[in-house]
Amino acid sequence: MNGELSDEGRAALEPVSDDILVRENAGFDIWGHKAGLDHVGAAIADYDEVVLTNDTWFGPVRPYGPVFERMAQQDVDFWGMTDHAREEPNPFTGEGVLHYHLQSFWIAIRRAMFDTEAWREYWRELPVMPGYFDAVLKHEAVFTEHFASRGYTHAAAFPSSHYPTDHPALFNADLLIADGCPLLKRRPFFHYPPFLDRHAVIGREILQAVEGHGYPMPLIWHDLARNVAPRTLNTDAAMLEVLSDFNETFDHDHARPMRIAAVVNVVHPDMTDALLDHVERLPGEVDVFVTTNERDRANAIREILQERGREDVELRIVPSKAGKHMSAFFIGCRDVFEPGRYDLIVKLHSKRSAKKSYNASRYFTRHQLDNLLGSPGYAANVISLFQREPGLGMVFPATIHTGVATMGNGWGAYRKRAEALAHDLRIEVPIDEITPLAPFGGMWIARPEALRRLTEREWTYEEFEPDARFPDALLGPTIERLIANAAGELGFHVRTVLNTEHAELSHTSLEFKLDQLSSTTPGYPVEQIQFLHRAGPTGHGGAAGLARMYLQLNHPSVARAISPVYQVVRRVAGAGRRFLNGIGVLR
Repeated sequence: MNGELSDEGRAALEPVSDDILVRENAGFDIWGHKAGLDHVGAAIADYDEVVLTNDTWFGPVRPYGPVFERMAQQDVDFWGMTDHAREEPNPFTGEGVLHYHLQSFWIAIRRAMFDTEAWREYWRELPVMPGYFDAVLKHEAVFTEHFASRGYTHAAAFPSSHYPTDHPALFNADLLIADGCPLLKRRPFFHYPPFLDRHAVIGREILQAVEGHGYPMPLIWHDLARNVAPRTLNTDAAMLEVLSDFNETFDHDHARPMRIAAVVNVVHPDMTDALLDHVERLPGEVDVFVTTNERDRANAIREILQERGREDVELRIVPSKAGKHMSAFFIGCRDVFEPGRYDLIVKLHSKRSAKKSYNASRYFTRHQLDNLLGSPGYAANVISLFQREPGLGMVFPATIHTGVATMGNGWGAYRKRAEALAHDLRIEVPIDEITPLAPFGGMWIARPEALRRLTEREWTYEEFEPDARFPDALLGPTIERLIANAAGELGFHVRTVLNTEHAELSHTSLEFKLDQLSSTTPGYPVEQIQFLHRAGPTGHGGAAGLARMYLQLNHPSVARAISPVYQVVRRVAGAGRRFLNGIGVLR
């Protein structure tokens, strides 16, 4: 094993291992194989076949037995599960040849090959591999050719020549499974989504096939949640659920009620009725906690509660406005997260934004509430997701893009603080590159266990005050943007949800916007995106910005050389614009 092994990990491995070798995480799986072979030493001669594999796959999805029986009939020196066809030019270097090769994630070698000087020489002279492409170009892409050129024969159990693409492990996983391949590569669930979109690789269909063969899906979700950036996983595995307003989608099990708490922060008392209307759509009995930060507001809310006959609702006055609904949730209702008290916690608040237009603010609020608790049937379907999937940590509405400019800039000024906070909270799930998968708007439904990385820390209201280290990044919105990663760190996956009305509104709007954005750039979306990323930010389309983009595309070395100067000019120009705006010249 490369890296560190916890006591819990060792305890899990010991019953199924004869030896456990822990080494520095260097050289990828290949140098791990080398260390293992060195550890076995001359005793390797006691075996008929040696399998070199790694952790880039799930399985067995289908039984191993038929594959081993079939391959035992082939008179070869080594064999792999899958292979990759020859390509020219080499796609990794843009020149030369990528030779035909067995894919190195699973290769079996027989004694006629591993008990030879040629085998020992290969591993003695194995080059260092500091990066992923080194591992591909210095081992995976040359291993098969190296030994084939020395007279050793080989075969693939599921050769690419039998499939419609050169790389079936990535592009045709469903066909491999149907043919009895016992292994499912992880890559279709963490690869760059626009690339998979270009090749119509549908992760949800692959996972449905895997589930149909009885593979324990919680193992897959637990692994992917901990190791894949949330938005990438949400896209690759199509983890958006469009749910019906009728309790038929997942057949909610009323005989298995979940203990639910609703935490509702109210700073606009006139929204109390609407928020409670939504809470009351939840199935079963629900404990309701309402928080607010002023006594006058509390009195107005209390009157509404009395009018509704909801004396059972617990009303709490939090002592500080700092952090708004987020501090009220994590500090003012800390006791609600006590282990074993509730199965699910629903977080709502009286969202109303003075910074948005009336229409944008109104739709933003509706988007949050409708897509969590739009109707009794819909709410039951949302809760059914948690009944169906024990590893589901939280759900929240899909990212809103109507009336707001979140897409493409979801991190805003919060990324550095999010990275620092992730480090403090021991969250190692990769952070999304552009816009995080997050409950923008601060409303969600979650298992308390999935929030433990956040709730086990005793936050203070002072921490939610502005921080001089991060002047433009308040703590509340930072936590909001990191919450899917916090759940993933503990192995809980996240799903986004929409009701049918908002799915219709979202798709038509998004389709038109994508069509317009794509109209000036040729190619498939993945090619358009790569082109624009190479060009870099457009800025405001001024001469300096366009010149920089031209150099970035056509003379990248020159662009790198002048980048420091450009950044200084940009900052000065930005300060000038802010000054002129401040005195009203540019208004």
